[in-house]
Amino acid sequence: MILVTGGTGFLGSTLIRQLLARGHQLRATKRDSSFIPADIANHHHIQWVTADINNFFELKDAFEGVTKVYHGAALVSFEPSEKKALLKVNAEGTAHIVNLCIQHNARLLHISSVAAIGGPKPGTAEADENDIWEFDGTQHGYSISKYEAEMEVWRGIVEGLNAVIVNPSLIIGQQAGHESTGAIFKLLKDGLRYYTTGSVGLVDVDDVARAAIVLMEKEDIQAERFIISNTNMGYRELFSICANYMGIPAPSKNATRPMLGIAWRAAKVMSWFTGKKPGLTRDTAHSSLMKQAFSNTKFRERLNFTYKPLDKTLKEICEHI
Repeated sequence: MILVTGGTGFLGSTLIRQLLARGHQLRATKRDSSFIPADIANHHHIQWVTADINNFFELKDAFEGVTKVYHGAALVSFEPSEKKALLKVNAEGTAHIVNLCIQHNARLLHISSVAAIGGPKPGTAEADENDIWEFDGTQHGYSISKYEAEMEVWRGIVEGLNAVIVNPSLIIGQQAGHESTGAIFKLLKDGLRYYTTGSVGLVDVDDVARAAIVLMEKEDIQAERFIISNTNMGYRELFSICANYMGIPAPSKNATRPMLGIAWRAAKVMSWFTGKKPGLTRDTAHSSLMKQAFSNTKFRERLNFTYKPLDKTLKEICEHI
C-alpha cells in the first residue's frame, strides 16, 4: 500500500493522479476541512483517511499495511506571524512521519523545497544539493521550517530510515488556478504594472510528481536529495513572457526595495481592517528581490530526466487563468 500525505493539495493531487494512472492502490490523508478534487474524490483505487499531520495516533492508523510514503503535507505561508505554526506542521509533523516510517519499515519520499538549500558557493551562479543551509537571520519562517523538516528526515536516515528527498523550486501549473502560485499569474492578468529585479527557479507540477515517482521506484537510491527545477528566470522576463501570452502590456515599472517596504506595510495595515491575510508580506517582498538560481544537473543526469518545456507550461497557465 502506498500512502500520500497532503493528497488534496496542488502537488499532492497531481501526484495521486499520476500514481492512479499507473494502476497503484493508494491511501491518502486529508484534514477535516480539506476539499478533495472531484476527479479523485471517489476513485475506487484510493482510500481517503482523515488524519492531522500533528496527531500521531491518527497517522498511526493511516500507516496500516503501508510500504511506501510520499510525504507532501505541509503548511505554506510567508506571513511572519505564522512561524510557530509552520514549525509545528512542517517540522513536528514530519518527525511523526519519519518515526512511523521507521516503525513500519516503509520507504519515504520526502517533498522538501529549495527553501532548504543553502546559497551557492562563492563564484558559483547556481546552488546545488551540496550547498548547506545556514541560519543567518534573514530566512523566512517557511524556509526555516522546511530545513528543520529535512533535518528530521536525515535524523531518521541515521536511525535506519530508507528515504530520499526532493527539493522542488517554485511549482507552477494550470491546475493551481488562482490559488497557490497561480495567484502570481492572476495578479498579472488583473493589471500588475510592477516587476522586481529578483529571479526564481521554476518547475511544472507534473514534472515534480513524475520525478517523485521515478525516485521512489529507484530503491537503490537512498539517503540523498535532488533539486527538481526546470529553469531559472528573472521575474521581469517571466512577466514579459506571460503578458505576451495573455495579450496584455508587460509590467514596465521597477518595484524598488523602498517601494516594496511601503507596500508590505500598507498591506499589513489593510489586513487589520479587512481581517484577511495580506497579499504582500515582509518575507514575500524580500524574496521577490532575491536573485535565486538552482542547478538541476544531478537529477537530470543521474535519472536521464527530461523536463516539460517551460514555455509550454506558461502558455497553458496564461490561456486558462
